[in-house]
Amino acid sequence: MRESEKQAASPAGLTLAGEINQLLENAFRACGLPVSFARAARASRPEWGELQCNGALPLAKSLGRPPREIAAAVAEQLRAGGGFDTVEVAGAGFINLKLSAALLARHAQAQLADPACSIVQEPRQRIMLDYGGPNVAKPLHVGHLRSLVIGESLRRILRAQGHDTVSDVHLGDWGLQMGMLIAQIRHDFPSLSCFAPQPELAAASLDEASLGFGMQDLQRLYPLAAAACKDDPARMAEARELTAALQAGHPGYIALWRAIRSISLQVQQQDFAALDVHFDLLLGESDVQSLIPPMLSELRERGIGIESEGALVVEVAEDSDAHPMPPLLLAKSDGAALYATTDLATILHRVRDSGTAPARIIYVVDQRQALHFEQVFRSARRAGYAPGVELVHAGFGTVNGVDGKPYKTRQGGVAQLADLLNGAIDKARERLGALAADGSGQGAAADEFGQAARAAQAETLARLVGIAAVKFADLSSYRISGYIFDPERMVSFEGKTGPYVQYACVRIGSILARAAAQQLQPGPIQVTAEAERALVFECSRFPEVVASAAANLAPNEIADYVFNLAQTFSRFYLDCPVLAAESAELCASRLAISALARRVLERGLYLLGIAVPEKM
Repeated sequence: MRESEKQAASPAGLTLAGEINQLLENAFRACGLPVSFARAARASRPEWGELQCNGALPLAKSLGRPPREIAAAVAEQLRAGGGFDTVEVAGAGFINLKLSAALLARHAQAQLADPACSIVQEPRQRIMLDYGGPNVAKPLHVGHLRSLVIGESLRRILRAQGHDTVSDVHLGDWGLQMGMLIAQIRHDFPSLSCFAPQPELAAASLDEASLGFGMQDLQRLYPLAAAACKDDPARMAEARELTAALQAGHPGYIALWRAIRSISLQVQQQDFAALDVHFDLLLGESDVQSLIPPMLSELRERGIGIESEGALVVEVAEDSDAHPMPPLLLAKSDGAALYATTDLATILHRVRDSGTAPARIIYVVDQRQALHFEQVFRSARRAGYAPGVELVHAGFGTVNGVDGKPYKTRQGGVAQLADLLNGAIDKARERLGALAADGSGQGAAADEFGQAARAAQAETLARLVGIAAVKFADLSSYRISGYIFDPERMVSFEGKTGPYVQYACVRIGSILARAAAQQLQPGPIQVTAEAERALVFECSRFPEVVASAAANLAPNEIADYVFNLAQTFSRFYLDCPVLAAESAELCASRLAISALARRVLERGLYLLGIAVPEKM
């Protein structure tokens, strides 16, 4: 092996991008230039190399020197330092960098040996994530999908960076809605023991069996309760009275409330499990209600909460505001607390009463709540409830139908999440069955899909593919943007879809399994062909993609990346025979490169919350 091809160890802790930036900094420093401009970016055209540095252009004006002259001096230093096949100055002063094969191979080997795929570990922080937010007695609907899927992905991304994450579902389980529902239940089931003259004698073990109804009944009762309170002032007065009694600790209503909450959570957790969404905490609005009266009193005493037309508000406007910022309403003139009151008390609880205070609290909630959260965050800062805590609203857009409007059922109602997921699974089952039945024109993909569709695990496969289709479609769109929910397109095995990326993983696994059956093993990585270079370089980008996705709270960056990586592997597989390579050394190298691509793809999909089947 030539001296230039020796695979020396990478500088400790440096990714490929980190090492390149270090080489650039050394070159800029040697030229007497500020190192803040010594950064590499992906080349705009592959034929120019993998990377380019544009730092000479902004420096030219401040130094009064031609940018090409600055770029030429830096390029000379880079050529002397090694690590590059070519260093060329182009255009107005761009420095194009083609990395050396030895450098690429060294980092690929290190990344393959690292179970974390070289993801950079950040200084450990405790980060709370608030996502999901379902109401009790109501099914999860399409509006919960984005919060659950994005929140879970962010949790996994941040944990991969070494952070201590705590996820909380923040149930809507208190307030007037509960009084409305209890009123409806009392009208429909007046003989329940919780409504007896001596409710303390009511069984503390009220459950679905003793109540005589379950989640389906609650889903029927809740709309009836809302409609009755809307149309009948007397019913609304009754609901307010029952809400007050519940909040005062009426034993019968407390027992009923606990049963309703338990029944709801059992069903909702089935949806969480279907989406492979994890919660460390299943707390709700009810868990902070005892904090609200003393909190409001304290805010009044400190002059932060002020009376305005009988209501209690917090002024949150700042001189730098470009638009008017209304005050935060904490209590109405009748003393009733609001969502904002609960959200402020929840911040107080999470920071003061949760043991170790978090460094960040991230709320994954509809972007239409942006004003609400800005008001709550400003109020928390004014009150000193979150000292040193970064409060973040990671908003998201709507799930839309093919007509571009918010997704509805054919009857015009809100689509339930379970129905939406089952629809995607049905589409996946149909697509897998069609591929199994039609082997013509589908090549190897159809053969493998067909084998799986005929196997006993076909139903499990349909679920994995259907759920992956839904998640990937959601996460491949930037969270602020809405997206079109189209199950027919989502479950396609072609194009930018979850099943396409899943299949790339399965395909590589099949190659590695066939190699193992032939006693062929991965070996030292060599980078000779252009397709090898492209695939190894794309794998090396993974740590920077994860870091950017974490910084921007943007899982779509990882979704884009794994799709591009899957495409890059397909080109590699076409151009570079693996099992039929020209030599044993080349076969071993390409097996290692394939194993690296699979490792990175699997890790990337895991960060999106997507599982990879063993076969497809």
